[in-house]
Amino acid sequence: MPGTMIEKILSSHSGRDLKPGDIADIEIDARVARDFGGANVVKNLKNNGLGIADADKTFFTFDCNPTGSDQKYATNQQACRMFARDNNIRVFDIDNGIGTHTAIDDALVLPGGTIISTDSHANILGAIGAFGQGMGDRDIAAAWASGRIWFKVPQSAKIVLKGMPGPDVLPKDVVLFLLQQLGAAGLLGYAAELYGEYVDQLPLSGRITMASMATEMAGIIALFPPNKAVMDHFKTVTGKDIDPVLSDADAVYGKEFEFDISGITPMVSRPGHPEDVISVHEAAGKKIDSGFIGSCTNGRFDDMKAAAEILKGRHVAPGVVLKIVPATRKVWQQCLDEGIIEIFMNAGALVGNAGCAGCAAGQIGQNGPGEVTISTGNRNFAGKQGKGEVYLASPATVAASAVAGIITSSSNIPDEPVRFTAGKAVQHKKTERKKAESSEKPVQVSGRVWVVSKDNIDTDMIYHNRYLSITDIAEMGQYAFDNLEGWKDFAKKAKKGDIIITGNNFGAGSSRQQAVDCFASLGVSLIIAQSFGSIYERNAVNSGFPILVCDLSGRGIENGEEIAADFTTGVITRKSTGETFSAQPFSEVQMDIYQKGGLLK
Repeated sequence: MPGTMIEKILSSHSGRDLKPGDIADIEIDARVARDFGGANVVKNLKNNGLGIADADKTFFTFDCNPTGSDQKYATNQQACRMFARDNNIRVFDIDNGIGTHTAIDDALVLPGGTIISTDSHANILGAIGAFGQGMGDRDIAAAWASGRIWFKVPQSAKIVLKGMPGPDVLPKDVVLFLLQQLGAAGLLGYAAELYGEYVDQLPLSGRITMASMATEMAGIIALFPPNKAVMDHFKTVTGKDIDPVLSDADAVYGKEFEFDISGITPMVSRPGHPEDVISVHEAAGKKIDSGFIGSCTNGRFDDMKAAAEILKGRHVAPGVVLKIVPATRKVWQQCLDEGIIEIFMNAGALVGNAGCAGCAAGQIGQNGPGEVTISTGNRNFAGKQGKGEVYLASPATVAASAVAGIITSSSNIPDEPVRFTAGKAVQHKKTERKKAESSEKPVQVSGRVWVVSKDNIDTDMIYHNRYLSITDIAEMGQYAFDNLEGWKDFAKKAKKGDIIITGNNFGAGSSRQQAVDCFASLGVSLIIAQSFGSIYERNAVNSGFPILVCDLSGRGIENGEEIAADFTTGVITRKSTGETFSAQPFSEVQMDIYQKGGLLK
């Protein structure tokens, strides 16, 4: 039967033909845990008496904190190393770099293959035409133990890019343009495929950049049909010819888009929302404190080279800090061999260990209160890269802005840098700790309502990455919503049995399980959302935490009211009026996992 790329890849790894909406156990070719999630994966395996299905397909990658500079990270890393020694698992340790890039460079997964990781940007493997998915620690533990994991086949979207952009436009600018057009939920639940003349000629680095930001459009993955350069890379690494998986000519798509990119200019994303994209010219003149070049989105050699072309013979503006982190050790070495590290150093930049850097709280790239940063990262959610403001841009734009001292394009660097004037720092209050209570799991629940009337609430707003080293669920509840403006005192006011009602794309962003477990810690009995981020939905289902999909916006429900919900029928009842609303009831898979008390029970 005809199929899209995602349908054919998942079908080949399930042993049967699949169509959108089907749920099947999928064979996973590479099963990865990082340093912040790895300790919980180990804990889940040990607590449930589970072993390793195939050590040759199982890996640790330490990329969040390659310096081991945080005691809890160091503790978690060592726990993973000890487990790896006992189970003959390969560790790509702190000297290696970003795990998803290693999976590509070392051919841990091939075009048409499958990989899962505790990294929510594991879908960058779409850059090589493979299926990659970020998952929570329960999912990863289950896959390590069985080699397979259940997955619901998504619908596919076809994106055709018309025309060719100008020479000063980099792949990051193109994907920011797509994010501007599609929005934070434009690909919610879809696997996208990209086509067009521009896509055909994109090198691997550009494909990685664009695939990385599918998550920011709520997409499952952005898949690129492999071109000759990609296939040549895998032939060089493996010594074999690889057959790519391509969509059939008569494949059926749930959505189709066509965008003309011939007239676009360099772009930036304004703080707080990756989809809030404008041209660099509209943001020009904004004073910056720091710049960051790196991350899984823009840490390849081509990205480093683009920045070096701007920085060569120039110096970072007085008072501005430029932090540069290559994605992998191999990229670092190539930069050293070709004189790029010297260019960075002469320009006054700080060059750090290969790794994730600014996206992870434990390494180079975080900013402080009131600090304005321009970054090549893929996310600029409030608090994600620190307490300051973060603009997203291409490596060329970041380098140019660091030299200028203000946001500017590479073609408009002023002769003299803009200097600082005095300012004030922002003060933040410390959140008090609250002991969590366990919750029960009845099929019908009722409780007091909290109406959080916001869309695209990301996991950093729910549970900030500075708490990711916490592995005890009892400690997590006190941090629920403490990075969501207007709801930072939620943990102090919440009571056992409370119900949260919220908007579209709840739980967008990271794969962190803690963003679910913090509510379980508080005893919240149910979250009702218009829709959930794909990874968040899986994490909730797999932990046995009740969620329902229902649009309750505009219904007049207020904080403090009481509602009841039936998980088997999906009926939600407003106690004060008797009104009923229809949600999607629990699926068979969700109910089974819920009744067991979690995927691993």
